Amino acid sequence: MKNPLNRRRLRIFEFSIFFCVISTLCRSQSHGVVCSDGFGSFNFKSTTGVTVSVGAAKNGEFAQRDCKAEFTWNQQNLMVEPDAWQVDVDLMDADLGLGAPVVALQVKRSSADPLMEYDIYSLKMPPRKLRTITGGDFFRAADTNLDGRIEIWTADAGTIDNFENLPLSTFDFAPTIVLRFEKSRLVDVSSEFQPQYDRQIAMLRAQLDARDLSDFKASDGKLSTVSALTVDEFHSLRITKVKVLEMVWCYLYSGRDRDAWQALAETWPSADFDRIHESILNTRDRGIRSEIDGVSSELSHPNSKKHILIYDQVAGGQPARPDLPADDWRALVETTSNTDDRKPLIPPADTRPQIILIRRPAPPQGQQGPLNTATIVNLVIDPAGKVWSAQIKGEPDKALIDATAGWKFVPAFKGNHAVAFREDLVVSPEQ
Repeated sequence: MKNPLNRRRLRIFEFSIFFCVISTLCRSQSHGVVCSDGFGSFNFKSTTGVTVSVGAAKNGEFAQRDCKAEFTWNQQNLMVEPDAWQVDVDLMDADLGLGAPVVALQVKRSSADPLMEYDIYSLKMPPRKLRTITGGDFFRAADTNLDGRIEIWTADAGTIDNFENLPLSTFDFAPTIVLRFEKSRLVDVSSEFQPQYDRQIAMLRAQLDARDLSDFKASDGKLSTVSALTVDEFHSLRITKVKVLEMVWCYLYSGRDRDAWQALAETWPSADFDRIHESILNTRDRGIRSEIDGVSSELSHPNSKKHILIYDQVAGGQPARPDLPADDWRALVETTSNTDDRKPLIPPADTRPQIILIRRPAPPQGQQGPLNTATIVNLVIDPAGKVWSAQIKGEPDKALIDATAGWKFVPAFKGNHAVAFREDLVVSPEQ
């Protein structure tokens, strides 16, 4: 750091290094949870005075291999989850658009269950449940565009499990669905994020082999007449079928029905088109879409939105530039030397983000990697407590940058409002 003041402003967090040993948690480094199988804990008193506690369930004096969640306030107690395999705090003390600060817990009942339940509780006294969302494989609330609106991202995994007799594990990913509370109504806003779906579509199209696709179109679509096929031929047909379904779902869930049915017509056996078309629609409507209150008609316009201010106590203040397009704004906040004397500096926030969960990835097998030394990571943490951007000061570490996508914080506050905040975080192994 350049001076003692900045050195004092730098917070140093020392935390235990977690290594991925449980397959269900290692599908993505971003899927860390606060408590799993009785291990891990979180305890925090909200701005309203309600304390949220997550940790191992106990039988007498002994911890069980289960997790619990409870609220306490004014010498009162509410047990909201007595025993589950996993309990996670996805959001703490922020406003999801429900008119009150909330905590969002996601719960997995057993290790065999591929789905999670997303429970949203008001933190006003007395705390109460406001909404439950089911059917997702994992939930993540974030201010995606840094525009002051928090979206809930998940995958509609429950609805496609055993679709066409294909277990969920057969698919590379379930259809993404993006939700947001607008005037307390839960709205599907997936159509506002079409570029994210387009990247998945481009990847899938690149993976579809022309010969395999021709062979699949010559089949009956159901793959019910496979007795004359070798194991390799059947496997190839099933992989092609899965990729076609994933591509069609990307179009459909992002609000482009016409493109979805055109892609289906181009890639599916024509004699089976009507059957699969109806089946896809019915399946989607039975999933998370059955739990929502409305669907957004807005389409993606990433450069037309203005952005909230970023409070900064690390570099001495960030120029207020909410007028910039998304790409230019991201470049601005990630460039520590960028200043603009024509714009006033933002005053400091009242509180800093507080850690809910951070995980540093293990180095590749046989390598020491950067775990032996501290690493400074410059973070922009959004009002949902998620990392919106991350930059390493010093030697690059892609694995660490990727891991920050799964870090969770209680957001910073200015007055009674959660705000975006930029600061340096020193990541070091446990001493």
